[in-house]
Amino acid sequence: MEKIDKKILDRLQTGLKLEASPFQKIAAELGIEAEELLRRIKKLKKEGYIRRLGGIFRSSRLGYKSTLVALKVEEKNFYQVAEIINQHSGVTHNYRRDHQLNLWFTLSTTSELEQDNFLAQIKALPGVKELYQLPKEKFFKLNVFFKMEEEAGDDHE
Repeated sequence: MEKIDKKILDRLQTGLKLEASPFQKIAAELGIEAEELLRRIKKLKKEGYIRRLGGIFRSSRLGYKSTLVALKVEEKNFYQVAEIINQHSGVTHNYRRDHQLNLWFTLSTTSELEQDNFLAQIKALPGVKELYQLPKEKFFKLNVFFKMEEEAGDDHE
């Protein structure tokens, strides 16, 4: 990976401001043209270094109800249940776990009624043996930053 790509990854991890031309500003900070920045971002995404670029919002401030859900799902039904869960637009994370509670997901809905209705549908699916709803009691924001630029062997431009 080229040094400029590592700089781009470092810079993108600090966030994009909500403004008319955020990529113009970032390109100027990095000393490259905006077109080159966008081309490199597309390349990094295609290569799997970037999974997605998108906003992260505090759903509770927007009026949404969020919860963490843990399920015990029979293996033969696991992928079918996961696929149905993933179809809901309020599901942001859905993970398999090596545990008796083997499927965990986060759900944000516009109301508790919508949340209850969706979870009742999930609980009734074939193979779902247990469902635990774990509502958020306190907000924690973890900022994870993977420093790319200082890795050894990054001198090829």
